[in-house]
Amino acid sequence: MLIDDITIRIKAGDGGAGKAAFNKNKMSLGPCGGDGGKGGDIYFEGVSDLSALSQFKHKKEFLTKNGADGRGQFMDGADVPDLILKIPVGTVIRNTDTGEQKEIVKTKERILAASGGFGGKGNFKFRSPRNTTPMQFQRGTPGEEYVLRLELKLIADVGLVGLPNAGKSSLLNELTGAQSKVANYPFTTLEPSLGAYFELILADIPGLIEGASGGKGLGIKFLKHIERTKIIFHLVSAESEDCARDWRIIRKELETYSKELGEKSEYVFFTKSDMVAPKELKRKIAILKKLNKKAIAISIHDSDSLEEVKKILNKIQSEK
Repeated sequence: MLIDDITIRIKAGDGGAGKAAFNKNKMSLGPCGGDGGKGGDIYFEGVSDLSALSQFKHKKEFLTKNGADGRGQFMDGADVPDLILKIPVGTVIRNTDTGEQKEIVKTKERILAASGGFGGKGNFKFRSPRNTTPMQFQRGTPGEEYVLRLELKLIADVGLVGLPNAGKSSLLNELTGAQSKVANYPFTTLEPSLGAYFELILADIPGLIEGASGGKGLGIKFLKHIERTKIIFHLVSAESEDCARDWRIIRKELETYSKELGEKSEYVFFTKSDMVAPKELKRKIAILKKLNKKAIAISIHDSDSLEEVKKILNKIQSEK
């Protein structure tokens, strides 16, 4: 199951302590304590793998090692390597301690989540003409420690929405070569699926139901994933007994969840058009066109209708 909202604790390494030491070699007397090493930083890095947050399901604490302490004979303590945590593109990082919010928006982008502490100075750094045998040294500073909430919100150009069994997965597979699971029963899709149509990213959002915006069914978990899509492809099944009611159910959930979501550009596709008689299809598509002038009838088994969908995608691509 897709993990898209999880809380973890991170702790960057403390800086190592400086050293108070004196040279034991003849003719080279004096302070020789080295500095402490730096504690490891913790970074997040964006990856395209939507399931990357699953690594935090059972392990929720991530720490880096402390910097090594300084030693005598001018030997500084070793710095500690940074820890890189891979998270999906589109993840919002909320710091529950400071209220700060950051976001990963592209692959390989790195964001510093917690800074490691700096190493303390050894007594060699405290020498002066008036203090030739300093005993002073510094402790390292502590590394930052935070509780973070990681929330994935998909970044896609087009979001496919509709009631269960509206044909979203089938259309995504046909247009992009994705391998979303398809079957003739509700909630076949239990997590969002992505596909690429040339440079456009299409997201199949799991089936919404009436009341989804209020927490009913699977929908509330995935409504947030539509927030970042630029355009909505709203699929209504031709097998529906009341296509206008089906359209209104989804529209109400979108508008209730977010005003901005309800205002996004929408294309309506009357799917599975090959499953009804031509006269019935004509009647139903006329009803939908009154609700949205962009409504068209399509079937994955009708290449001409799929070409119409591709023309729309090409137009979106050209305006991107």
